[in-house]
Amino acid sequence: MKELLLIGIGPGDPRQVTFEAVDAMRRASVFFVLDKGHGKDALMQLRKAILARYRPEGGYRLVQVADPRREEGATDYVAAVQHWHRQRAAVYGRLLGDELAAGEVGAFLLWGEPGLYDSTLRILDLVRQAGTPLRLEVIPGISSVQALAARHQVPLNRIGEPLTVLPGRRLAAQGRVDNVAVMLDGQCAFAQLDDPGLTIYWGAYLGTEDEVLITGPLTEVKARILEIRERERRRKGWVMDTYLLRRELG
Repeated sequence: MKELLLIGIGPGDPRQVTFEAVDAMRRASVFFVLDKGHGKDALMQLRKAILARYRPEGGYRLVQVADPRREEGATDYVAAVQHWHRQRAAVYGRLLGDELAAGEVGAFLLWGEPGLYDSTLRILDLVRQAGTPLRLEVIPGISSVQALAARHQVPLNRIGEPLTVLPGRRLAAQGRVDNVAVMLDGQCAFAQLDDPGLTIYWGAYLGTEDEVLITGPLTEVKARILEIRERERRRKGWVMDTYLLRRELG
């Protein structure tokens, strides 16, 4: 039976790592890290910085492996993601078989919250189905949505009002937007909205030294967000951002 910890580490600030997550890190013998390729080296360095901060004594192994690439622009998005997950499951299965010995505890350091728009739990279900018995423990983390609300000093919900959380590709189909948190919006779906009643609370690289925050009426600030987002993407090679769209109450 392989023992594996899925540790939520927040959106980037090592100070947002919980005591429970630190305790879990101290139990781990092997940390598995998916290398997403050139241009995203900063994500790897942030993980290493967190380990240096909370495991300064060492005594663990860091195992890096290339992350399979997901097909971009596929006509069947769900099928493409499922294929990508199967590829990742094959990689995870090999890692657990080859790199995690009896008596060792493995761990993944996962951005944000493992239960919110993270695929690791689903992928590990596939690993189990392929015949690798696992004992999992999930340690929750601060999500980028929580960090965004804190940075902008707004509650995520108003009195008696629900909060909808969705990926950017589903925003256009949402219809009326009242209070929506949007994640994984690589195509900047907000730019297609021309509703003067909406305010956007946007943030990129939350919790890092490169953090950028913009808020204001969507129709007035979306061009600025697009400009800054593209500038930062060129500078760093990647963008990690999220935003809240809210209809102002009359």
